Amino acid sequence: MAENGDNFSTDDSAPMSDDVKFGFQRPEMLKSNLSGTVDPYDRHIFLCYKSYDSWPPRVEDSESDPLPKLLSGALKARKNDINVKTRLTICEGRDGTELVDGDVLIFPEMIKYRGLVESNVDNFVEDVLVKGTEWTSGIQEVLTGSHVFVCAHNSRDRRCGVCGPALIEKFKEETELRGLKDQVSVSACSHVGGHKYAGNLIIFSPDTAGKVCGHWYGYVAPNDVPELLDQHIGKGEIIERLWRGQMGAQVEKAEKVDEQKIPNGNGIENSVKEPLEISSEEKKENVSSCCQGANGVSCCRDGSLEVKQETKAGLGSILSWGQKLEQREVLTAVAVAGAVVTVAVAFSFYRKSK
Repeated sequence: MAENGDNFSTDDSAPMSDDVKFGFQRPEMLKSNLSGTVDPYDRHIFLCYKSYDSWPPRVEDSESDPLPKLLSGALKARKNDINVKTRLTICEGRDGTELVDGDVLIFPEMIKYRGLVESNVDNFVEDVLVKGTEWTSGIQEVLTGSHVFVCAHNSRDRRCGVCGPALIEKFKEETELRGLKDQVSVSACSHVGGHKYAGNLIIFSPDTAGKVCGHWYGYVAPNDVPELLDQHIGKGEIIERLWRGQMGAQVEKAEKVDEQKIPNGNGIENSVKEPLEISSEEKKENVSSCCQGANGVSCCRDGSLEVKQETKAGLGSILSWGQKLEQREVLTAVAVAGAVVTVAVAFSFYRKSK
């Protein structure tokens, strides 16, 4: 989720070290619950374009970077024609490497197209994203292995600029040690949302059933990298304490009472405070109430229904009383009428007797 309030991109001359102010030792690390901090979407497109240290803060809208701007604009213009909710992110592309400028990676389809240029952007969007067919102007390749994208967008937020490169270096070091260099691709990417959760990264890797999902992780530090390689990529198991969510599924934001752990795996138990007593006046003012049940099951109830039921009961009593009153008046009227008739008959007999 994108943030607008914090800007940590300036004041490089601060007395604190970068790691303390912007990096893995900053005070905000591990202060927020991560689960549910990813907006739902179903397809992720990465456009390979230049080096991360050359990207402007809004690379998708930059006049000096026409290719990202044109692709972003085309996606927005054809949004209603694209059946799958699609997200665009820029990743690093360098000549002489596996990924070069103009390469387009598509997940979860695990497809790569080469040769995107400014003049064929509209054609690419029409063929691949709107019609769902192969791109007639490009060369399609199948992606294999696991793909890790680490946010290192320094000009957008200093925290990503400090954490991202360190994580990329650690990933490359660990993949080399494990002999996974040809199986795990690691690339820098642009802003993915949630600066305060840096280091942020996304892993596209087959799960135990072979399905490719994009799993988002936050608050990742270098000492978490071996676990991500061994557990997530190696076994298809999620690292829950760092997990933000995934592509293709909406996850409800976790409550603060959930168990949290620090990056080295040691648990930190959060104490759960007893609920405060609520006065009778507050109970009257609070129309709706909600409690959190076991295992995250909510037992919310709408107080307005209770008010309606009470009102209905009150109206019922009034109607019942009115019905009784009306019945009593009818009986009284009948009695009076009977008495009048009796007097009239008696008077008639009296006159006849005279």
